Amino acid sequence: MAQTDGTLLSAYDSDGYYCEIYGLPGQPLVETEQTRRRLDRISLDQLRTRSADAERELYNFGITFTVYTQKDAVDRILPFDVIPRVISAADWKTIETGVKQRVAVINTFLRDIYGAGKAITDGVIPGELIYSNPNYRPEMEGFTPPLGTYAHIDGTDIVRDQQGAFRVLEDNARTPSGVSYVVENRHLMQRAFPDLMAGVGIRPVSNYGDKLHEALAALAPKEVLDPQVALLSPGVFNSAYFEHIFLAREMGVPLVEGRDLVVQPNDQVFMKTVSGYKPVHVIYRRINDDFLDPQAFNPESMLGVPGLFAAYRKGTVALANAVGTGVADDKAVYAYMPRLIKYYLDEDPILANVETHICREPQALQYTLDHLDELVVKPVGEAGGYGITVGPRATQEEIEACRAGLLADPANYISQPMVRLSVCPTLTEEGVAPRHVDLRPFAITGESTWVLPGGLTRVALRKGSIVVNSSQGGGSKDTWVLE
Repeated sequence: MAQTDGTLLSAYDSDGYYCEIYGLPGQPLVETEQTRRRLDRISLDQLRTRSADAERELYNFGITFTVYTQKDAVDRILPFDVIPRVISAADWKTIETGVKQRVAVINTFLRDIYGAGKAITDGVIPGELIYSNPNYRPEMEGFTPPLGTYAHIDGTDIVRDQQGAFRVLEDNARTPSGVSYVVENRHLMQRAFPDLMAGVGIRPVSNYGDKLHEALAALAPKEVLDPQVALLSPGVFNSAYFEHIFLAREMGVPLVEGRDLVVQPNDQVFMKTVSGYKPVHVIYRRINDDFLDPQAFNPESMLGVPGLFAAYRKGTVALANAVGTGVADDKAVYAYMPRLIKYYLDEDPILANVETHICREPQALQYTLDHLDELVVKPVGEAGGYGITVGPRATQEEIEACRAGLLADPANYISQPMVRLSVCPTLTEEGVAPRHVDLRPFAITGESTWVLPGGLTRVALRKGSIVVNSSQGGGSKDTWVLE
């Protein structure tokens, strides 16, 4: 699909994939025509210069993430590609309503499994899958969090297939990261490419902090008229520490660590300040359940706050996301989401799942073993792209290692067909070329659910790669949702 000669995109070819800027091969998108024309007015040299300027800004502003597994490169900037991804208003409507439907079901599901367990009793989902899940917290049984909400902040990983249809790849209901890059990417583009954006109706993303604070404040005990919200971070060595700073700043709330908080004998939570103790009513915690409270969970945790869970259960402080939410974003539970949507809402999924085989089920395991060279096999307990075997691109040695892992612990795996992920024009050393992308929209649930119009577009920067995770060498793009 080569374009007009002599321009930035003249040599671009989507290689037969659905393209986020051009659409299906031979059927250029009308909605992105203005963006294509403006991109074509920029030379490749100009694009490289502006890209270098943007990269310097990332360093100067300290917009980084941490890679624990690489001792020589602990702090990195997230590579930023300057060619945006553009989403039409109609496509966004589909994503927005689909995400809201999914978040509603995730919260209903969590209320159910920590309550009556009707979906388990009715055979919609196996109880073993829930009760043996390491993220299931028996301590939450019988307790309903404020507003009945568990997943206040949710990130849904979505891909677009060969036909241009959106499909959910993964739910992130615990502590989804990346929204800071959504906002910072937009600011970078506004500074580096004002000519590209001028006059284009792009929905704003800068109000995320206000929306988040509003939703969190609504969780405070009813008698508190001016609630104090705080963001609880594990500290500077956490991979998302930049994001913790960013969110606290955007909300205008203190960024605290466990040592900054204390729970009094009356189960009231206080923050230590230079002027004495000040009450805290809502905590956006970015610490995993295990480390949240050494009295309730891991007694060796040095990161948490002793007594915090007891205060939470007593209702003197609210936590977001709720304890025990992680069971909903397990990769095996994900496979049941279409059935759960039908069960709880009597609706069909607006956003379909990628077809998924649950290897704990004998028939699915056998199918996976018989088709290893065609499937993508994922461990359910891993994140960040680790442990994935991409069958069509794996060596025979990798296939056999995957087979051994499956046979040793089948319940730890799911498998999916390899989706021909959509691509987006991306600046590479060879020029502008197609690279695979996904999308993580962020939803905030308070008294209602709001979806940030944009989301994090992650891009696999290596030619042919479909792994977009930042820890695996992926980058990000600005995501434009058109008015």
